[in-house]
Amino acid sequence: MSARDQLLEHRPSILVAALGTTFGVGLLGVTHVFEQVIDDSVVATSGTVSTMLGAVAAVFVGLALYVGAIVTANTFATVVAGRTPTIALMRLLGSSARDQRRAVAREGLVVGVAGAVLGTLAGLALVVVAVRVLVGRGQLPDLAYSYLSVGGLVPAVAVVLTTVAAAWVGSRRVLQVTPLQATDAAQDSPVSGRSRRIVRTVLAALLVVGGGLLLVAGVVVGMADASGVLIAFVGGVLSFTGVVVGAHALMPGVLSAVGRTFGTSQVARLAAENAVRQPERSTRATIGIVIGVTLVTTLSVALETLRTFIYSLEQDPSYAAELDQVFTTTLLIVAGLVGFSAVIAAVGMVNDMSLSVMQRRRELGLLRAIGSTAGQVRRMILLEATQMALTAIVVGVVLGVVYGWAGAQALLGSANRGLIPPSLPVPLLVGLAVTAAVLAGVAALVPARRATSVTPVEALAAR
Repeated sequence: MSARDQLLEHRPSILVAALGTTFGVGLLGVTHVFEQVIDDSVVATSGTVSTMLGAVAAVFVGLALYVGAIVTANTFATVVAGRTPTIALMRLLGSSARDQRRAVAREGLVVGVAGAVLGTLAGLALVVVAVRVLVGRGQLPDLAYSYLSVGGLVPAVAVVLTTVAAAWVGSRRVLQVTPLQATDAAQDSPVSGRSRRIVRTVLAALLVVGGGLLLVAGVVVGMADASGVLIAFVGGVLSFTGVVVGAHALMPGVLSAVGRTFGTSQVARLAAENAVRQPERSTRATIGIVIGVTLVTTLSVALETLRTFIYSLEQDPSYAAELDQVFTTTLLIVAGLVGFSAVIAAVGMVNDMSLSVMQRRRELGLLRAIGSTAGQVRRMILLEATQMALTAIVVGVVLGVVYGWAGAQALLGSANRGLIPPSLPVPLLVGLAVTAAVLAGVAALVPARRATSVTPVEALAAR
């Protein structure tokens, strides 16, 4: 495969790296500007406020990098699965598995550097434009602003490192390819990986059960003391880590259940079967969105429940309305910042869907050859994408509601002396439903066009 073909294959990965860098550089750049405004006006407290701003920005940048690393690792794993015949042929010609893996890791370095450079330029441009607009409107003082600090470049370096690490993790499948696999079919689930999946499943079960018990303990302790929220936080982190680690066992079952709701037509049945036929591939395409949606929903439900609780206690209508506005603004800001990780995950799903269709050209050609129309193939791919997007959002919302309520209950239980019903942010849930529809359409658009742009004979001849 030529360097140009490799670059084209990794365009979505470069986009993910660029998005992560843009978000990090932009957020830290804005924080740096606010620090200069604070230094100019509140000298006595500027150190404390600057530290708080930096800590908050670091948390959100870390979340974006975390999701970006998962998406990148999944993308490289999918790319390697599609290159199985080529890698096997290179092994047959004398290349070692470690040489092939190092080659994939070098691609990760190129992807990371390209994305970091593009993202840094885009992030700086956004900060400069935003500051100039705010200064022009009189909302910021007209100072000689510095738009970039040494710390502001940390996201670019972090993106390069996480991309290389994610490429190395995603390329571990190379070690399982043998020279005898020099065939046309991509091997997405090698037998040698079964023992590793069993270990992952057991570890995931332990994390989910242990974290779940801590989550319940936090809620119980929270009935007497607000410190229960710390126990609940640890339980939530452990149990959610278990969900991510064991996604290969969880997601196929949920995908299958969602697929059955699409009907019994031939196209619907094919789409439902395709979505679960390769569990690892389907999991890679959906887990990033599950993480993003869970984070957004958790924070939204927790803040909404807290707002409802405080609003119910406040007797002064004017002050209650003021609090309501503060919570609404905070909810929108937090949802927007955390939601950026969901955007990165959505790009990953589109990428995985595109790679999946590329690797199934012969299969799609066979469907065309036995009588399936181009419209039926397009509908099948659209239903596959819809099934994945809907499943990811449903799982993320369910987990987010549980975690958000548990956190709010552990924090407020001692003040209420009882259970507090969760308050659901309805606009957010409606927005997620619309997002699922849009995401499914986008994820299926390019792959469907690619799948139907060649004749059955060309598709069947593809290697």
